[in-house]
Parts: sequence; C-alpha cells; structure tokens
Amino acid sequence: MKLNIQNSLTDQLPADPSSINNPRQVEHACFSYVQPKQPSNPSLIHASEEVANLIGLSQDDILSNDFLNTFSGKTIIPGTKPYALVYAGHQFGNWAGQLGDGRAINLTEIFQDNKRYTLQLKGAGPTPYSRTADGFAVLRSSIREHLCAEAMHYLGVPTTRSLSLMLSGDEVLRDILYNGNPAYEKGAIVCRVAPSFIRFGSFELFAARNDLKNLQLLTDYTIKLHFPEIESEGILKYLDFFQAIMQSTLEMIVHWQRIGFVHGVMNTDNMSIHGITIDYGPYGWLEDYNPNWTPNTTDRQHKRYRFGNQPEIALWNLYQLANALYPLINDAKPLENILNTFSVDYQSAYLNMMRNKLGLALPKEEEDSVVIESLTEILQVVETDMTLFFRNLSTVLKVDSPKIALDKIAVAFYNEKDLNESDLNKWYIWFEQYSNRINLETQTDSERAQQMNAINPKYVLRNYMAQLSIDAADKGDYTLINEFFELLKKPYDEQPDYEKWFAKRPDWARDKVGCSMLSCSS
Repeated sequence: MKLNIQNSLTDQLPADPSSINNPRQVEHACFSYVQPKQPSNPSLIHASEEVANLIGLSQDDILSNDFLNTFSGKTIIPGTKPYALVYAGHQFGNWAGQLGDGRAINLTEIFQDNKRYTLQLKGAGPTPYSRTADGFAVLRSSIREHLCAEAMHYLGVPTTRSLSLMLSGDEVLRDILYNGNPAYEKGAIVCRVAPSFIRFGSFELFAARNDLKNLQLLTDYTIKLHFPEIESEGILKYLDFFQAIMQSTLEMIVHWQRIGFVHGVMNTDNMSIHGITIDYGPYGWLEDYNPNWTPNTTDRQHKRYRFGNQPEIALWNLYQLANALYPLINDAKPLENILNTFSVDYQSAYLNMMRNKLGLALPKEEEDSVVIESLTEILQVVETDMTLFFRNLSTVLKVDSPKIALDKIAVAFYNEKDLNESDLNKWYIWFEQYSNRINLETQTDSERAQQMNAINPKYVLRNYMAQLSIDAADKGDYTLINEFFELLKKPYDEQPDYEKWFAKRPDWARDKVGCSMLSCSS
C-alpha cells in the first residue's frame, strides 16, 4: 500500500511541545502529536473504493492487512506523525473556549492528482483535547457517519468523505440517553477524508487568546495551501479569504435546504473553512416538512439548530469568524460589507434552488415568490413528507386539474384523513397557482420532470434506515450497510429494486431512539 504523503501542516505550523496525552490547555500551538490507541482486534466492515481511489489506493489495497492496520490505528504510516488539532468554538451560541480534536486523530496528508487530502481517524482514542471523554466512538454513530458522508457526496452536497468503517474489537461505555444508564457498546473507527479539518474555531482560538502571531501564521498557511486562487496581498488577501469562506458556506447551506438535511450541531467548531459538511453527529433528514424540527435532543428546548434556522446560524457563525480575523484587518467596515451581502445572496440562491425543485426554468420573479411562499406554508398544514412530495411533484402535468395533481402527491401525506375541507381547498388553490405557472414554461412535461428529478432525490438516508442498519450490524449482519451504500450512490435514479426505501417513515420509528431525535453521545 503506497501513499503520496505530505506533512505540510505539521511542517509549517507550530506544534505543542508537550507529548503528555492528558486533557489540558495547549498554548501557542496548532496541534499536538498523539498516537492512536491500538485496537485489540480490528476488522473491516465496509470501505469506499471510490474514496480509496481518490487517495491512490486500489481494491486490492482495501483487502490488505496494511489497510486494516493503518486505518484502524494499529500501525502508523512510515514517515508520518499523527496529530490532533486544537481549536475553540461557540457551542449553542455560548463561548466554550478551547475544544480541539477530542476523538479525532489526523494520520497524515496525501497529495494525489493535484489534490490535497487529510486522513483522519474518528474514534481512535484520547487526545489532549478529549476533556472528560475517552476519545473513542461506538458502532452506531460510526455507521451513521460513514453512510451519511458518502450519501451527501452523491447527493451533490459538499462534504467530508468516508474511506472506511471498522470495528476496534473493544467495547466502549456510553449513556445514549444521558439518563444515568450507561451500557457497553461495540467500539468503531471511521477514516474521514477532507482537504483539511481546519474550522472557524481554529481562528477563534488564537483571536480569543490575543495570539496574533499564530493567528496570522495559520491564516497565511491556510490561504497558501487551500486557497491558491487568492493572489491578493496584505489586508485584501484576508478579506478575499473571508469572502471565499462565506460564499462556499452559503452554497453548502442552500444544498442542505434543498434536500431537507438538518445538521443538528452547527457550532463554530463544526464549521469547515472549505464550506463542506463535517462532524456528522445528531443529524437527520426532514420526514414531514417542519422548519422547526431539530434532530438533536440537546437542542430540543430552544431549537437553535432547527432546519429553518440553518441559514441564520451560518451567518451568525460567519460573524464569529469575522471577529476572529478582525485583528489581521483592523477595520470592521469591509468585513461588515461582506457580511451584509450574505442574506441577499442567500435569498437569491434559495429562490433559484426552489425554482429548480419546482421545475421552473424561466424566472418569473413575482409569480415564483408567491408559489414558493405558499407552498412552504401549505406543506406544514398536515404532516407531509418532503422527499416524497417533491419527487412525486415531477409527475404532475400541465393539463392536470388540481384534484388530479393532489392525488399524484397524496402518498406524501402521513395521514391523508387529517386533511379537512379547508386544507383540501388550500391545496387546490396552490395547485391552481402551480398549474398556471408551469403553463408559462416552454419546456415539455417530460423535460420539466427530468430537470426536477435531477435535484429532488428519490432516496435519502432517513434516520430509521440508518437505525435498521445499526440494529443489524450489532448482530454482526452488515447486509443493510452494503445495501444502503449502493442505494445512496444513485439517489436521483429510480432503482426499481430498491423501491421499498422510497417510503415515509414508518409509525414505529416516530419516537424510537435513533429514529426521531438523537443525542451527541457517541
């Protein structure tokens, strides 16, 4: 197994001089060297051949002992020194101070086909940033991360990738419901792959400590290595850097809203400077269209990270990043000017995205806004499955009456009997509006359906599906993991053999642990 290794981060940024692997404050450093904990009996559950190819590995490599030992943390890649990053962050809107890679260990960087990748093990043991935790991960959360990272990629959403999912052979104690009843679960390790794992909180840490030397060092390094398109100098360079992060973050959020994805923990330490989705914890997809839904039990009361609030939270987080970069610029006005464009740009991007979901190719500003706003309101009248609704909407024809159109999407209602006469009338009025609007289009019904089906997925990783694969895997059966991995590679295709997964959340999953809301415990 041969990898094209580079160690730019550890070569160019300051290291923690201490090798003590105990929870502690780390000053004037970007990372600490740390060794993964040797697993007792690692075994491979699943690996992505496509991600392996990205970093220069083959199917034969995946099946080798080198692969098993390297990506379980049992052996270290020659010429590398694993490390954990230090960063800070705002958690649920509150300053949390130093955080860092508490259960993630970066193995090395790979430079392959002119692209840079960082390989990171999640669940490979404690680091100086583990605080009161043990640094390990359990099988259930690792399955969710492995499947979701790859599912998001195939959905077209910017994301970390997942190379492999392994059992460690060890047991990990977890209190899944935080109710004082911990139990042992199977330990697992995921290898995550991304350009880097630098976060908003990486810059917040140095700014908060007034360590301007390392703030500038980290920023200059990040721009040089990961934003080579930025050729400006001085203050303008940092403003261009911030502008680029804001734009990629905005685009990521639009994708989340497009597919109904809810991250669940949009803390600043979980926000990537690359505008990619990272840290898959208590995430979920909207089942019924409910902008107030959050999958995170910790967020149940205030719903800060609810689906409908994700754009506002992204902007709030960007304000924190702007504050962190301010010392390099010493002028708030240009940062404010950039931030002030976010809401306008987001609304424009959101409107275009919703037009595409509805199959509206010819922009009609006033009519489109009315149709979209009316729809987002009526989708909340009774429980309506977001994925099923938008996918079936592509079957509506220009000549269909409102009643025929409603019949075509009725499968999306969790209980059609909940629709009273007033609700039905609201739907009929909306379909009348929609019919009038699509009849302004020059494209045929078939062309419109093709456009809609290219961005409205038929299959997403619903929480109950992930839980089914977890329940089976606990018994040593990985069939569903393999099935879902293959299914979610083509989320926009019909895939008749998998039609049973194009369905609403079953009633048994409504309140089941792992299927409705999840904790951060992993």
